[in-house]
Amino acid sequence: MHAASVICCVHSASLIREANMSDLDDFLGEILPRQLEAERALHDGDAEPRMKMWSRKNPVTLLGALGIAQSGWETLSQTFRRLAEEFSNCTAYDFELLAAGVSGDLAYTTGFERSTRSWGDRPPESTTLRVTHVYRREEGEWKIVHRHGDALAINDTIPEGARP
Repeated sequence: MHAASVICCVHSASLIREANMSDLDDFLGEILPRQLEAERALHDGDAEPRMKMWSRKNPVTLLGALGIAQSGWETLSQTFRRLAEEFSNCTAYDFELLAAGVSGDLAYTTGFERSTRSWGDRPPESTTLRVTHVYRREEGEWKIVHRHGDALAINDTIPEGARP
């Protein structure tokens, strides 16, 4: 089994108020380890951990890297199962957190998701996605309610000063 990792890059004072750091630290401490485990499992063919991370209460939405634009738990759960059927042989997964925030019962993370895994019958390949997640606290537990992921194009560059 390969360990997943998270790389925290920025917790800018301009993005996160100092008074909310405790809420943010609690949120990240709870959500990131579970989400890393869930995403690694999905990239290795197991959808169940990801599905446990998601809310069953609408609205839930997915704007996926393969051009997927869907809403509603029933549709999303089917999509997650289909993705897991195609993914296998995950040898690496990490998430580089660029920013995160918490406000009441809503939170978000945004960053880069990197993985090396097989898709269908193809040999393993490495990919990088730009991803944003929105979370809602439901009965004391954070659940994902939205994911947007898209491929980082070869010619995409990170503007000077966008990352410390």
